[in-house]
Amino acid sequence: MEQTSVTPVHRESAADKTRNLTKMALCVALLAISAYISFPLPFTPAMVTAATIIVNMTAFILKPNDAFLVILAWLLIGAAGMPVFPGGSAGLGRLIGPTGGFYVSFVLAAWLMSKLLNGSNSFKKMVFLGIAVGMPVIYVGGCISMYLVAHMSVWATLVAAVFPFIFGDVVKVFAGAFLATRLNAFLRK
Repeated sequence: MEQTSVTPVHRESAADKTRNLTKMALCVALLAISAYISFPLPFTPAMVTAATIIVNMTAFILKPNDAFLVILAWLLIGAAGMPVFPGGSAGLGRLIGPTGGFYVSFVLAAWLMSKLLNGSNSFKKMVFLGIAVGMPVIYVGGCISMYLVAHMSVWATLVAAVFPFIFGDVVKVFAGAFLATRLNAFLRK
């Protein structure tokens, strides 16, 4: 008679579920708080915001679907009228306005970075994914909304949505990766 091997199913304990939901709730709260750390630039409707640090950190400490849900929850809270978007703004108008593509693309960027990170706690891999995956996804989303809503040329869109933010976003990827490696190391003890 031939024996078949059965792989045991790992069931998440109640403590693991609670810990994971707590991490998710904290990420939503940090995202809302970090959006207040922002300032406008005179030549673009987009703002410089610390929220992108937390988007990166969220992608690097949570599983892909959890990271997706955190950013989605933040978007829904903001769309419902809570002032959680950059500069303390809120409302559905922010999501369909010229900068809405940045916020909406946070969802895909966080999911993709988390998926590709695959549970690793490698600072270098996090930085690589933030720069090579997260930033381009966010820039494409921001460019699409700015181009379509603000009726700007392709060059003007790049000048307003990408070029002024590259250096700062690289720094924010490093900051998000630094926070994530420390948090992951602490939480895995």
